[in-house]
Parts: sequence; structure tokens; C-alpha cells
Amino acid sequence: MSLAVLISGGVDSAVVTHLLCEQGLRPDLHYIRIGMEGEDSSCSAEEDIELSQATARKYGLRLEVTDLQKEYWEQVVGYAIERIKRGLTPNPDVMCNRLIKFGAFEQLIGHNYDQIATGHYATNIERDGLMWLGTAIDPVKDQTDFLAQLTYEQLRHTIFPLGRLMKDEVRQIAIDAHLPSAHRKDSQGICFLGKINYNDFVRRFMGEKEGKVIDIETGQVVGTHRGFWFHTIGQRKGLGLGGGPWFVVKKNIRKNIIFVAHGWDTQLQYGHDFRLADLHFITANPWQNPVNEPIQFKVRHVDHFMPGTLTLDDEGYHIHSDQPIQGIAPGQFGCIYDAEARICYGSGEISIYKER
Repeated sequence: MSLAVLISGGVDSAVVTHLLCEQGLRPDLHYIRIGMEGEDSSCSAEEDIELSQATARKYGLRLEVTDLQKEYWEQVVGYAIERIKRGLTPNPDVMCNRLIKFGAFEQLIGHNYDQIATGHYATNIERDGLMWLGTAIDPVKDQTDFLAQLTYEQLRHTIFPLGRLMKDEVRQIAIDAHLPSAHRKDSQGICFLGKINYNDFVRRFMGEKEGKVIDIETGQVVGTHRGFWFHTIGQRKGLGLGGGPWFVVKKNIRKNIIFVAHGWDTQLQYGHDFRLADLHFITANPWQNPVNEPIQFKVRHVDHFMPGTLTLDDEGYHIHSDQPIQGIAPGQFGCIYDAEARICYGSGEISIYKER
């Protein structure tokens, strides 16, 4: 069986390599170079590649570096900027997985292998003769929400060796095996930004334009901002307002106004309902016509699932939860699971309700 590992220079993909070699397999290692080049926006991959090379040498494996920066810029960065201009909150990491790591790479190189292994925390579940995306046993590290836009062919071609391990087990395996990246910290933030500040990235494309920050309960102007595109629904930090906490609860894109609510207990930062513009099912749609079907869901990358119900009506898929949902941000992905949160069925972009 021909096998490839997408290696990143981090501890997770290095442990994947170790586990496969322990099984007597000899995978090829592939490092995908993505990010933005340029004097002010370089995303250095030198350390990643050095650690990947060290892992390859340790096991006598072949490492290939594939440059997909052009594809990344055109597809993922282009997607992010288009959503930001519309006042939405994009999720570039989700689209990076579908379009680049499991898309452009697959078309260029990955199709030559029987299987691709990655360090994502997820599982493969076979049921009814089909492959389904399963959640990881570590709820904190579960990354199925980042994979919920994959196609069935992409999922069927991929294995996730870490899905049945806790993160501390993975770290200990790396230490015991003396892997080069054993003590490297986990990466944080948006994949294409690297060390670049998100606001600096947005400013480069959108500039600044001063607008009002209004307390939605009193109608009073409580501050100013430098452009609605720097802010997202549910945001608390970075508002520059005293006497907090303050939460962004609404945006007027046309007038460049940010509306905020005050206090930890304000109910204005919560909602109970949202719609999904285009619900993408990875493997299959398990419901012919869902009416209050019990599900679990996420509206952002968090360490827990929320219970809710799924309904299909003339406006599309609707999710309701009796529990309050914090920061429902249009543009982000709503990710849906079965009632036991074992299988991730797919995801759709959170959309605004039509005016009635």
C-alpha cells in the first residue's frame, strides 16, 4: 500500500509518522508550503521544514516540499477577503483543508497514493458500507469542524491515526520516541497568517474608516471603531471600551456602525436559532426531510458540542437550540453531528434570516 503523510513540523504529524513506521509502513512525507509571501507578510516555513526534515531523517523517509502558495492566495485568501468585505466572518482554515490540503495537493500529488494520513484529531467510521467522518475521543482537540467541508472522495482517501488518542498521550509518545518536535508548542491562529496580526492583514486590503460604536440597549454612542471589517459578532476583546465587558451583537454594514451590549449577563449576545445557507453533507444526507431532528452542533471551534434540532423549510436548513448560543456570526460555519456527537455529517455557512 502506498501511503503519504502530510507533515507540518509540529508534534501531531510527527507522531503520525512514528505510529505508521511502528506498524512497519514506509510513508512518504509531504510538507505543503502555504501562506503569503512578501516583505510585510511573509510566513516563514523554515523551522517547520527543518523539523520535518529531521523527522524524515530519523526514520529514513523521503520528504517532499510542495509549494501551493499561488493556489492558496487565489482560493483561500480570496475567499476570506470577499467574505470580510460583505461584513461576514470567514473561516479560512476550513476552506484551506477543502481547497488546498485535501484539494490542490490531492490533484497534484495525493492521487498517486492509496491513502493520505494527517495529524488531525478525527476518526474514520465505516457504517452501512460508507465512510463517515467521526469525532475524536479528545473533545478539546477534536477538529472535525475544520474538516466538515471535505468531499466524500477526500474523506475516503484520508486516515486520521490520532483520533483515538488524547493529546497528552500524543505528546508522551513524541517524548518517548525522541521526536524532533516533541516539545514544540501547538500552533495557534489562522493558518495563512503565521505571525501576522489579523487586523494588520485586514487593514492591508480594507484600510480604515472610522465609525460609531453604539450601545444597542440605550442608543448611546460609547466609542468609535476603525471599520466594521475588524469586528465579528460575539467579539469581546479589542473593542477599546471602558467599563466592560462589552460584546459585539450587531453590525450595520451600510452605515459602518458596530452595536454592542454591556455586561456578562446580557442576553443580547446570545441567540437560539440560525440558518445554514448551503448545508454540505460529506458522505450522505441521513434525513429525507428533517423536522426537529435531534442533533449536536458547533458554531465555532470549541471543546464542546451543543444540543439542538434541525429542520428543513422553504428557506433552507434551520437549527434551534433551547440552550443559548453565544456569538452566532454569519459567515462562520455551523457544523452538525448526530445526536451522540459521534459522526460529523457536514457543515454550512451561517446566514442571516430574510427580512419579513
